[in-house]
Amino acid sequence: MSPLLIVIHVIVCIALIMIVLLQTGKGTDMGAAFGGGSSQTLFGSTGASTFLSKATTAAAIIFMLTSLGLAYMSSHKTGDSIMIDTEIPIEQHAEPEKSLPAQEKTSKSAPEPEPATQTQTPESSKESPKN
Repeated sequence: MSPLLIVIHVIVCIALIMIVLLQTGKGTDMGAAFGGGSSQTLFGSTGASTFLSKATTAAAIIFMLTSLGLAYMSSHKTGDSIMIDTEIPIEQHAEPEKSLPAQEKTSKSAPEPEPATQTQTPESSKESPKN
């Protein structure tokens, strides 16, 4: 049923596009006033406006019905999952960490920097004051 509905939907989509492209715009009445009105005699004396508007309405209704049908069939699809061969992972709960003893300082760790002191060196006292 679904492949048939998809084929009908695609055919109606192409037909709807063609019907809309065949319709004339609102500016063609102005062209008919300047002598181009005789080119619309393919669909009869009234032109293509009534036939194409009815065909557009019919194609739009069929398009909406096939769209709703495909959406309904897609949402209510019953079948096997693509994940049927995979196993469900087993969840393991983590144990709480045991309290660790305080880390002792070893000689391998980097030495702590000494705090900076403000002692004047003989070179800094010899600098001349700025003017």
